[in-house]
Amino acid sequence: MSCHIPIRAWMYCMFLLVAAPFPALAQHGHELAPDTCILNVGPYKMYFHSYLPDTYYDRQFCEELPGTGNAVLVFDYVEKELRSLPVEVRIITDTGSEDNLESVTVAHLPSKTYPTGSIDVKYTFDKPGKFIGLVSVGGDGGEHVSRVSFSVGHTGALSHLSHYIMVIVPVVVGLAVVLFFSFRDRRKPSEITRVAGS
Repeated sequence: MSCHIPIRAWMYCMFLLVAAPFPALAQHGHELAPDTCILNVGPYKMYFHSYLPDTYYDRQFCEELPGTGNAVLVFDYVEKELRSLPVEVRIITDTGSEDNLESVTVAHLPSKTYPTGSIDVKYTFDKPGKFIGLVSVGGDGGEHVSRVSFSVGHTGALSHLSHYIMVIVPVVVGLAVVLFFSFRDRRKPSEITRVAGS
């Protein structure tokens, strides 16, 4: 079998191998890095990450807490201006409706300033479910509101599978292109011989 494989095919394959992971990492527009999210609250930004200190003491998470129990949800300010503004944080059960916030609220930090630039919300999740963190900046009711959805006690297998698919499919396509050019070049000498002998 000929070892001559077009350079452009190899370059295409290598490009896919390098570039393929990036769409998987960037599937959530607000993700900064694995296990760290960015909330856009009007003109301001906050980092959001969560912890399960009793069971995963050395790990931080973003939108998927893998288990129930004592949790710490952390909102870190990006801009220093936020430190002088009142901020309200509310954790609610994701029921699909926010008409009656009080009835779906599981944790609530009233509006106040946080000079340290960091907000810790501690709550014990006793059962799996889907939740939303509501962050309001600028007083009660908030001038700017942001939402971050997260799950508790769900492994997110489908989400991780989709990430792997986004990586594997381009690589497979790249390998198919390489094989195509390889076999095409392998057939060319025989075709030339056949034409010359006719």
